[in-house]
Amino acid sequence: MTKNLKDFLEACENLKTLRIIVTSSAAVLEARGRIEKLFYAELPKGKYANLHTEGFEFHFNMDKITQVKFETGEAKRGNFKTYAIRFLDEKQEVALSLFLQWGKPGEYESGQIEAWEGLRAEYGEVWEPIPLVSL
Repeated sequence: MTKNLKDFLEACENLKTLRIIVTSSAAVLEARGRIEKLFYAELPKGKYANLHTEGFEFHFNMDKITQVKFETGEAKRGNFKTYAIRFLDEKQEVALSLFLQWGKPGEYESGQIEAWEGLRAEYGEVWEPIPLVSL
């Protein structure tokens, strides 16, 4: 596959509402939103995908990501299946997680699961994006 992370993120628009999670050694930040209207910037630190919404801003260094994994699991509260995409860095640590966001526990938006499954079918359970040469 010859697709890069920019292509993948743009395809994530079809996932609709997501729980976007970033974890550090001291904190976890979770925001609900959609991956849409991305814009890009090339900085000395790397190539960034950016997103501005009413509730949050998101800046994602695509050069740091070496692997993308699709995972399913069981919800911590409730008895339903969860759908996640994990973005791993060069240390194989999770840099970003995107979970399909439900309304009521286990009730996903129409077409969400199918969009997630479609991306997994296209990219595979584990995918290594090709490096971006330029934006």
